[in-house]
Amino acid sequence: MATGAIATLKVREGKDAEFITAAKEMMAAVRANEPGNKLYQFFKSRKDANTYVVLEIYDNDDAAKFHTKSDHFRALAPKLGASMDGPPDVHYLESI
Repeated sequence: MATGAIATLKVREGKDAEFITAAKEMMAAVRANEPGNKLYQFFKSRKDANTYVVLEIYDNDDAAKFHTKSDHFRALAPKLGASMDGPPDVHYLESI
């Protein structure tokens, strides 16, 4: 059964460029190193310029857990976090 996640991220005013650079690095690293990932894409909200959403789909729970334990995630998460205004709000989902 596939596992999904929607992560909502708030970015501090004036930190968009730094955040986008780190987000692009993360997307590339996930696509290159996580065969159990089917979708990992950042989106910028059209309603709130400081809000970004990450849509994620994994083959299963193990693949989703691998993501947050991977070397690339641990290396790049601090880069994202440096421009964020608080922790992400992550909502996990099960496919039907």
